[in-house]
Amino acid sequence: MLRIALKFILFDKPKSIGALAGAVISIFLIGQQLGIFIFLTNAMGSLVRNNQQYIWVVDETTTNVNALAPLDIRIGKELESIPGVKRAYPWVISGASARFENGKTFGIQLIGSQAPGFKGGPWNLTNGTNEDMIPEGAIITEYFDQKNLGDAQVGDYFEVNGKKVYIAGQTRGVRSFGGVYTFTTLERARALTGFSTNRVSAFLVEQDRTISTAQVVSNINGAIKGVRAWDAKEFTSETVLTVLKSSGIALSVGTLIVFALISGFVIIGLTLYSAAIDRIRDYGTLKAIGATNGYVRNLILTQATIFSVIGFIVGYTFVEGFRYGVAQAGTFFSFPLWMKVAMFLVTLFIAIAGSFFAITRISKLEPAAVFRG
Repeated sequence: MLRIALKFILFDKPKSIGALAGAVISIFLIGQQLGIFIFLTNAMGSLVRNNQQYIWVVDETTTNVNALAPLDIRIGKELESIPGVKRAYPWVISGASARFENGKTFGIQLIGSQAPGFKGGPWNLTNGTNEDMIPEGAIITEYFDQKNLGDAQVGDYFEVNGKKVYIAGQTRGVRSFGGVYTFTTLERARALTGFSTNRVSAFLVEQDRTISTAQVVSNINGAIKGVRAWDAKEFTSETVLTVLKSSGIALSVGTLIVFALISGFVIIGLTLYSAAIDRIRDYGTLKAIGATNGYVRNLILTQATIFSVIGFIVGYTFVEGFRYGVAQAGTFFSFPLWMKVAMFLVTLFIAIAGSFFAITRISKLEPAAVFRG
């Protein structure tokens, strides 16, 4: 069966290339959109995702880490009196305007964490250390945001809200959703942005590991009014869900994936149907010498499976090339194994579903018809 299917495929190379192109285009478009969607959802919750060792305590109405309401700093002392809480670290994030030597201005999100531990502070540091934020005016920026930040390099000075600062170090791969993250000490973040010394954006709670996270979260939520404690994983998921609900990202990506499925289905289906019509006499001859409709159906399905396997390999290679290319600009994503398997199964489904155009036509063919006139 496989040998005959390959002969059918190789006999009409242009149509075979067309069917293969349909599978490649579909898997590339699907992989591209899924990759961008993964990057965006990772960016939405990156603040929490990269600080999952803590319980997050925020305003009781907050379901999105990117939109935090200020809390009274005295809540920190209350938190530390609750069973299961070892320490509550104040954490601040506030917007500011940066002005660079080339005259360019850009909005930044300045994150302040408490020395010397700098809990919730910079991650993925590739140039400098947390301690480099301690000297006066020191901040840490993101390597892939250099263009937005006036092409400033480590050691360069610029202004934040009219106050002079300099780049003491850089992270690599700290991506935000619709903003630029920079890091400094808690006190400097407040001073630069005018954030009240009596307020914080959140508390990062270090828990007693002898007590479960769920129990500590419950203890906090039951003891302090006006705040809500979140398990980091739950807060990440809730943040992503909140942002997706309030934006058209999911609909946009979903629509493009649906059109990729449809395009692949139509291209493969019409190509296989056209190839079947061109080879109608060959299929008729097979049926005339005893081939059943089941045999012919399996022959066409085998061709479709070959197209899907080769198409997935080629298409996914292009997706990996795209992933590598955008990573050079700071757009990072990776596919879990289950998603790769799902993409292959989708490619297989497209090819097999598209082949039913040809199967329906050949199944209705009378063997004797090919020998008439």
